[in-house]
Amino acid sequence: MSYEFIEVSTSDHVTTVTIDRPRVLNALHPYAVREMERAFNAFQDDDGQWVAILTGAGDRAFCAGNDLKFQAEHGPEHVRKLRRGLKGGFGGLTRRTDCYKPIIAAVNGFALGGGFELALACDIIIAAEHATFGLPEPRVGLMAAAGGAHRLPRYIPYHVAMAVLLAGKRLSAAEAHSHGLVNEVVAGDGLMEAARRWAGEILKGAPLSVRASKEAVMLGMGMPLERALDSIFPLTQRMYESEDLVEGPRAFAEKRPPRWKGR
Repeated sequence: MSYEFIEVSTSDHVTTVTIDRPRVLNALHPYAVREMERAFNAFQDDDGQWVAILTGAGDRAFCAGNDLKFQAEHGPEHVRKLRRGLKGGFGGLTRRTDCYKPIIAAVNGFALGGGFELALACDIIIAAEHATFGLPEPRVGLMAAAGGAHRLPRYIPYHVAMAVLLAGKRLSAAEAHSHGLVNEVVAGDGLMEAARRWAGEILKGAPLSVRASKEAVMLGMGMPLERALDSIFPLTQRMYESEDLVEGPRAFAEKRPPRWKGR
């Protein structure tokens, strides 16, 4: 599968998606969004791919959000038309609530607007020391409508979130880490190594167990606790019926690393 505005590579059950528009701080126009949609569709549907890493080309920006110059030139209605029918939302990810494979954001600079919303849609966020997070949409007549207005107040203290959403406050990597939004802050030249290390830790678990865990969190958070505790979600059932459920205890008893099959 060929791409013009992103790069996609796979290795050892890990898919890496790199937004490749560094001259515009990796901002996304509809054509780039459509490519990301295709890439994450392929990741979600490929049984051999168990973890994804999302990052941006260069060291200045993860993603500066919506390409406002493109929108100014072509108009918002044309942009909406080009994005129509996309399952995953902005960047193919912000509305992809049915993907239970883990996704890691490796934030290598500015994560602004839709770029921040892409990171918020991931499960693990690793940030370079110089990374910056913000939702400046109201200053250009927009709002954080790709999930930022809903996810951010769920993830960090309300008043901190509202300072970002309403007053345009930006969070440094250290501030985001202090609020529990970022899992780890590293030197810029060690960012991808750190992201791959986190992916490696996830791969130590049985893939169906990892997905069942994510599914239970995503579906269970909206339920009363008692109902969530009594629920058996589809991937949990698959996990209970899998070959890996036999392999895990056997490998433990035999004092060897498990050989996961994902089935």
